[in-house]
Amino acid sequence: MSSNNKLKVGISQGDANGISYEVIIKALSDERVFDCCTPIVYGSSKIFGFYKNQLHELEVINTNNIKDPSEAHPKRVNIINCLDENVSVEPGISTLESAKGSLICLEKAVEDLHAGKIDVLVTAPFNKHAMSEAGFPFSGHTDYLQSKFGASEVLMVMVSSVIKIGVVTDHIPVAKVASTITTERIVGKLRILNQTLKQDFRISSPRIAVLGLNPHCGDGGLLGKEEQDIIIPAVREAIAEGIHAYGPYSPDGFFGLGSYHKFDAVLAMYHDQGLIPFKVLAFDEGVNFTAGLPIIRTSPDHGTAYDMAGRDEASPYSMRSAIYAAVDIYKSREEYKALDAGKMIEPEEKPWEPKDRHRPTIE
Repeated sequence: MSSNNKLKVGISQGDANGISYEVIIKALSDERVFDCCTPIVYGSSKIFGFYKNQLHELEVINTNNIKDPSEAHPKRVNIINCLDENVSVEPGISTLESAKGSLICLEKAVEDLHAGKIDVLVTAPFNKHAMSEAGFPFSGHTDYLQSKFGASEVLMVMVSSVIKIGVVTDHIPVAKVASTITTERIVGKLRILNQTLKQDFRISSPRIAVLGLNPHCGDGGLLGKEEQDIIIPAVREAIAEGIHAYGPYSPDGFFGLGSYHKFDAVLAMYHDQGLIPFKVLAFDEGVNFTAGLPIIRTSPDHGTAYDMAGRDEASPYSMRSAIYAAVDIYKSREEYKALDAGKMIEPEEKPWEPKDRHRPTIE
């Protein structure tokens, strides 16, 4: 962290033909962001200017072109130009050039994060199919960062003030979900979720609900045996390790009855099982957080939204929440380490509270 106690937040541009720049610009137009961090955008000042000119009723936003995070101005949007000046923009269209640009910016941001030049990373969305065509051998940011930072296992956690949901399997075909779920895998994800709730979200004794896989949790094996053979043994094993895990619960009744209010987090079995209810409940403020990494990475909970690109229609709330969450999680983790070492912690005033209802409450 810099000497002025403000974190340097690196923001990778994502796909420049989607809504990334719009949500970044709108999020950083809120002056409260600069009270808690110094933003550094890894992208293109040319593309930044292009999208800024498309936005109506935008307050004055000052930028600062820099070559290294050490040059960052604490009260301006700092931009590290990662792309050539002749870069083109085609709003709403997935192109190979925009995917390659996404990768270049991400790699530069990760390089600086690895070197300690920035404190946390917020990633704007890119198109996974286009990235694959550009030679990106990962299914998304999560797998890429796991590889880059040598984490043995990670967990995608969707975070909001309403609910936190982790998923055992994330970006894989539904046809492969059942064969991918194992008792060992579930227990491993529960360990990560339990630890991140403690160190990153200040929950001393978290309660975690585990969802079933089949309708009605298999109806005693009639509709599937994964609950009996895999999930229930995983919950029992986690309990034996001191993790407060409960379940499995049938997802329809669990969310329909609002049972998630009784828990600090939920572990879903697959992507849509967790993300559909999450986005229904908290789409506007949702944040995607990668737990299990030695660094802090968050992102907004939406995609490239090509159909909205260049139209001044995209909401910045999820991006702004992702920035705030990255700062909060970093400081929570530092406090956790200090408390572990027996050091005194002074409470810190958060300048955006309580006015900003569009940020996750970190408990």
